[in-house]
Amino acid sequence: MVDKETALIVGAGRGLSASLARLFAAEGMAVAIAARNTDKLSGLVAETGARAYACDASDPAAVNSLFKAVTADIGAPNIVVYNASNRGGRGPVTELDPEAVRNALMISAFGGFLVAQAAAKQMIPGGGGTILLTGASASVKGYPNSSSFAMGKFGLRGVAQSLARELQPQNIHVAHFVIDGGILLLEGEDTRAAARGEDGTLNPDEIARTYLQVHRQHRSAWTWEMELRPWVEKF
Repeated sequence: MVDKETALIVGAGRGLSASLARLFAAEGMAVAIAARNTDKLSGLVAETGARAYACDASDPAAVNSLFKAVTADIGAPNIVVYNASNRGGRGPVTELDPEAVRNALMISAFGGFLVAQAAAKQMIPGGGGTILLTGASASVKGYPNSSSFAMGKFGLRGVAQSLARELQPQNIHVAHFVIDGGILLLEGEDTRAAARGEDGTLNPDEIARTYLQVHRQHRSAWTWEMELRPWVEKF
């Protein structure tokens, strides 16, 4: 373990990414959070001391600039989390907007590739690191009227599996997380969680602890994929 770890969370906002930022900061890491719109991150920055960066994860130049800026400001990230996604609309395949679907694929899958690629370019010469990619139920189950989301999440899972096999021998731990269920909204009222009852949704703080646990795994027993779901969720 390095003396001072640096974490970069791409696709930051409330929910899981906020829980990750809080936990990483509490662990003594230098934390960077990135999103298209950084205005929504001001509260999280004030709370955690993280540094916020504007980045379109589907733009190769923007991703490369993000890594350069974070490295110059707080150090090269040795743990990178990709938490961005886009559903691309929901409905019958005959009615989906092709451009919306293209955008979903660019953010959910291509953006994950770009961020993992940029991380690998730094981690290989640096001697190792961790790349964690956030998936969903749609990573392994294509639901009706949700083909665009499934394509993006299936693609991200493929990136994760391929890179795990390619990069783990180089001391880079790549892991994919299937978040199979709704995530509890800790800030404000969450009517969906209330309707599902106790533990009907995943607590983002507990998900974040699992991400940290995977990051801390000894390389003799690395996991490449983790499924997390409430005990009430059918699978």
